[in-house]
Amino acid sequence: MASKKIALILVIVLVFLTFFISDFNNKGGLEPESTLVEKTVSKINADTPENELQQQFKKAAEQLNGREYDAALKTLHRVLELAPNMPEAHTNMGYTLLGMQRYEIAKNYFESAIDLNSYQGNAYWGLAVAYEKLDDLPAAMGAMRSYIHLAAPGDPYVRRARSALWEWQTALARGPLPEAEQEWLDQNQKLWIERNSATVDRVDQLETEIILSPIK
Repeated sequence: MASKKIALILVIVLVFLTFFISDFNNKGGLEPESTLVEKTVSKINADTPENELQQQFKKAAEQLNGREYDAALKTLHRVLELAPNMPEAHTNMGYTLLGMQRYEIAKNYFESAIDLNSYQGNAYWGLAVAYEKLDDLPAAMGAMRSYIHLAAPGDPYVRRARSALWEWQTALARGPLPEAEQEWLDQNQKLWIERNSATVDRVDQLETEIILSPIK
């Protein structure tokens, strides 16, 4: 009888975890969000060819939103040639590299964006994702807390950010789950996501930045 009660409690806890982390992908982590991509140039240096910069930046954002990462990478290199200190371009480069699963270099770009503009909120989100992919959850938590601190009132991403913090903190406390339990969570979370729209977590526009560094 006691073993049945323990099993029931475990199932309830797992169900709770599944619902609570419903904003995560089927691997238990945050995905880079296309709506966090910077789509406009906020500041342009006086000596920068403005029309070309705007055109190239817009082109790169469209490529990035279309998951054309190789093309976006090339276009953003041109943007950074025209405006090497533009934080929005550094952020978008970071998101491009996240999409290419080049997490260490993506992290560097997000950090560069933050160095250029410490209030660049979506760069902190990207940095948190990069750290999570690199299995550095304490650093990911620090970056995500910065995102929450800078978020505007009513920002729908804050709910997801807090959910991420809870999940990461829980993961650090409990350690890796047994394989069977993790598989159960992943399967049920996928079903939950399929039944619920993610559009409530969309935002029309947030700013992003990236910093130019050699990519081999």
